[in-house]
Amino acid sequence: MPRYPYLLFDADDTLFSFPAANRVAFAAACAVSGLTFSDELLAQYEVHNSALWRQFDRGEVSKEFLVLERFRRFFAELGIDADPRLANDVHLTALGNSAVLLPHAAEVVKTLARTHRLFVVTNAVARVQKSRLSQSEIAPYIERAFISEEIGAAKPKRTYFDYVFAHVDGITRDNCLLVGDSLTSDILGANEYGLKCCWFNPDHAPNHAGLHVDYEIADLRELYDIV
Repeated sequence: MPRYPYLLFDADDTLFSFPAANRVAFAAACAVSGLTFSDELLAQYEVHNSALWRQFDRGEVSKEFLVLERFRRFFAELGIDADPRLANDVHLTALGNSAVLLPHAAEVVKTLARTHRLFVVTNAVARVQKSRLSQSEIAPYIERAFISEEIGAAKPKRTYFDYVFAHVDGITRDNCLLVGDSLTSDILGANEYGLKCCWFNPDHAPNHAGLHVDYEIADLRELYDIV
């Protein structure tokens, strides 16, 4: 009998390579906005994007506001009259068409699906995540993706996990493990809901938040000995 027969996986930067997808998507947004892609422009955009996602995790802004505001702020900083709505639409479409997985993600998901029930728990934009997952090789092994936009609540809120637990038969706080890379949404959410958690931390970042981490891994294959 597995130690944790129910596994809740975050999506971006846990199973999927968000940086790879984001680079392509941002280049597409630049193209329709009259900009020439560069790493410097991407870094400028990410300052606004990351700040707004942190606000979203704290419940301070909505996702609808976030996805447009990041481009509004970016274009304002550059002093250009580009359409943030068009840039965002192109960006999200390109993101949804990128199903690049992180190293060993496909192997680990396929292997664990033989003995475990696998679910995705994500705060990503619904149209992006549904498109990406459907195109990926791990799609047949994921029973369901719980997307915050469709639920009406986001990690780390208790109401998000209330929904997940109400829609997965047999799951308990003792028989599941949440695996994710984000301290502010995945690990904090697990802590506040009383779940065991595994911090996927390939860059060996410090835990400045002081959150409780049951397991910490740098390679997804380390899950074999944990679950």
